[in-house]
Parts: sequence; C-alpha cells; structure tokens
Amino acid sequence: MRSYRKELWFNTAGRRAFINITPEVEEALAESGVSEGLVLVNAMHITASVFINDDESGLHQDYERWLEGLAPHEPTSAYRHNRTGEDNGDAHLKRQVMGREVVVAVTEGSLDFGPWEQIFYGEFDGGRRKRVLVKIIGE
Repeated sequence: MRSYRKELWFNTAGRRAFINITPEVEEALAESGVSEGLVLVNAMHITASVFINDDESGLHQDYERWLEGLAPHEPTSAYRHNRTGEDNGDAHLKRQVMGREVVVAVTEGSLDFGPWEQIFYGEFDGGRRKRVLVKIIGE
C-alpha cells in the first residue's frame, strides 16, 4: 500500500467561482504511481467546497442562482456569524450544502467516473489563497 499527498492552491478574483480541477487531480494520480485505490479530494477551508458534477455552464449558473436563493450574501446583517466582523456567513452555509470532499475510485490508473462526472472546486468567499488536499492511497 502506498500513499501520496499533494496540495492544490487557488486564489479566485471574484467572491464565487466553480473551477474544474479534474486535470490537476489526474496529474496527482499519475505522480502517485497508484493504479488501484482511492483518491480523496477535500477543501481545506470552511468557505470552499469540492464536489462532483457535470462541466456545463448552464448548470453552474443554476448553482449560482440556487445557492444565492438558499443563502443570499446580502443583507450581510442577516447572519449572526457576520457580527464578528466577517461578511461571509452565507459562504459557510453554501459550503455546507455543496460539501467538503469527494472520494473517487482508481481503477487501472484512472479516475473511475460515471458519464460526465468531473471534480470541481467551489469558492464562496474568494479573494484570498486557499488550498485543496489530494490524498491518494492504494497499490
């Protein structure tokens, strides 16, 4: 059994973004030398997410609208969390809905996806550097 760890770093200009990180995860898998095992990919910040879905711009726009309806950024005074001087109470809730991590099987050296599946980094409070952990275990 071997193990491999890599950090991916992101600094989005906007408050929110969805970034397809599948190529970076595939690169880490190739570096690991693992051909059968599991890949864990998780956001290391509480206002960011990692999730799996389709890489389709309409879907990403739907996410934007849906998440903003669930937890609108403004008015920032609506969130008790923001009484600490922050303005990102909504980002914590959006992360909770979208999830912290994904686990993908590795088969014959490749990510074992279903049709259209891709891995995404979701940013809900951008403007500063954040990281994603890629942890690979297997043989």
